[in-house]
Amino acid sequence: MSNTATKQGPADAAMGFAPDVTVRNRDYRIGCVGAGMIMAECHLAAYKEAGFPVAAIASRTRANAAKVAERWSIATVHDTPEALIEDKNVDIIDLAYPPDQQPALIRHALKQPHIKAILAQKPLALSLDEAIRLRDEAKAAGKILSVNQNMRYDQSMRVLKQIIESGALGDIVFAQIDMHAIPHWQGFLEEYDRLTLANMSVHHLDVLRFLFGDPDEITTLTRKDPRTAFAHSDGITVSTLRFPSGVLALSLEDVWSGPREEGYKDDQHINWRVDGTLGVAKGTIGWPTGAASTLSYASTKTTGGEWVSPTWDTMWFPHAFIGVMEQLQHAVASGTEPALQVADNVKTMALIEAGYRSIDEGRTVRLSEIPIH
Repeated sequence: MSNTATKQGPADAAMGFAPDVTVRNRDYRIGCVGAGMIMAECHLAAYKEAGFPVAAIASRTRANAAKVAERWSIATVHDTPEALIEDKNVDIIDLAYPPDQQPALIRHALKQPHIKAILAQKPLALSLDEAIRLRDEAKAAGKILSVNQNMRYDQSMRVLKQIIESGALGDIVFAQIDMHAIPHWQGFLEEYDRLTLANMSVHHLDVLRFLFGDPDEITTLTRKDPRTAFAHSDGITVSTLRFPSGVLALSLEDVWSGPREEGYKDDQHINWRVDGTLGVAKGTIGWPTGAASTLSYASTKTTGGEWVSPTWDTMWFPHAFIGVMEQLQHAVASGTEPALQVADNVKTMALIEAGYRSIDEGRTVRLSEIPIH
């Protein structure tokens, strides 16, 4: 995998864009808990490409874990997640497990002297209070707990962040993420009372925090999705956020996005746009169509007002998962905090909680109303 953008023009190269991370450490043995799509198609594909050592795997059934182990040449298959966590040949626990079951496994890992770090899925838990407890317990145990907010490692989001920080767009005025796509709702979500905001919007709301910092307030509206057959409170969601800098942002998740009958031409997509006083950046997230994400920008400061389109040949799925595990490996090796800190993820969970309060109470909710200390 290339660690820099490919097919760049001179203006792009001069900016030094880095759509993908440079792998700094490959020294720690990973134990994978879970054998579903996200582990089999994303985590393990990324780790293979990056050369991260995977020592063992376990899942809810040994048979499923064994199938994935054979596909990815993983030497050890454990009967249970707990047995894997207790395996002293494992340094880092990589969890891809339902959020109602994840906290118990995190706590089991925190008790093991040989475990150096844990990568958890989002949402970290089913409630903000439980996430706060996990944050505090990891700190007390002296263990690194990181949360897989992988959209921060989407190539277009990384380059957008670099463009914003360069000053090419000036002061940011407005931003939006506009999704019209159908998620694959995992079966365990049918048992929960929360759906889109906690399990899809979490990508977008977190990446808005990544780009612009912590918002002051959120207003969220929702309606049920006609396609989702199981009971749910939040289907299609629209959230507006206001940031201390003045940035106004919109996050829209249209999980209906039109009929899907035979012969109907599918137009699923995720677009994004950021307007600044000196320029505009816009692009797409390639996930719904299995393509690379895209970005174009124009700046009165750096491009003479012309549109520039840096490109790359890597994708959000699976390549972003290299970045997620790389930041954790580096944190262990360097003794520094991971880029994806659990304390930061608690702030994203607080934003989700504020969004649900906005839905329930029909009003704008300030983040100061949601205590996390």
